[in-house]
Amino acid sequence: MKSINCKGKLIALDTPKVMGILNVTPDSFYDGGMYKDASSILTQVEKMLTDGATFIDVGAYSSRPNAPEVSTKEEKQRLLPILELILTKFPQTILSVDTFRSEVAREAINIGAAIINDISAGNLDANMMQTVGELGVPYSMMHMQGTPKTMQQNPNYENVVNDILKELSEKVALARTHKINDLIVDPGFGFGKTIAHNYTILQLLQLFESLDCPVLVGVSRKSMIYKVLETTPQEALNGTTVLNTIALQNGASILRVHDVKEAVECVKLVEMVGF
Repeated sequence: MKSINCKGKLIALDTPKVMGILNVTPDSFYDGGMYKDASSILTQVEKMLTDGATFIDVGAYSSRPNAPEVSTKEEKQRLLPILELILTKFPQTILSVDTFRSEVAREAINIGAAIINDISAGNLDANMMQTVGELGVPYSMMHMQGTPKTMQQNPNYENVVNDILKELSEKVALARTHKINDLIVDPGFGFGKTIAHNYTILQLLQLFESLDCPVLVGVSRKSMIYKVLETTPQEALNGTTVLNTIALQNGASILRVHDVKEAVECVKLVEMVGF
């Protein structure tokens, strides 16, 4: 049985769980600027928790392609007060922090966050894995080719799934040397991948079970949906639900989403079918 230890609470992942996204950035591709005051933030967190989110993933640095740089100081100024706000109002919330900086990770965990979600799997901060190991918290490692600024310029692989599996397996081995016990792997849909790459990964997602870690899937309202359907992120909920269903059928343990209620319904219905 796959499980992760979050602040002393064992979260079993034999039934997939939903991670709700809370972007406290002004420029995220879908919800940038929507949650910038205490009232709107707490209302959204309460809605996601009520709708069935097990985790809330808070990010203060937009990682969309060509997003502007944000200093460590600014990231902390955006993020840390929000973590305190949420945990004061909803103290039982399991907060994941979307950051690739070890300094931000350490301060966030000290405030009361439970998980570090790193889009670079340690590539953008050489101290990240050592820090996470010292903190003794779960670590979600995502595959990304390049950096947020460069990742979509010319994504190129010999074999996209094999290449990602190789890189993630090396990261898993490295994380183990830092005594990180609770690892989550994320193939990184849209992070240095073409649309074709993304669908190949989704089709072959079960191969990631060879890493012996829970697999997190984040396709919510991404361009792999709305570009194919020739719509917009705002109109991509139905497409998101379709791809989340396929991800669950192919072994996803965590769905990272903007729309928690619909993802929880996905999990319930796929479980009824017996996948």
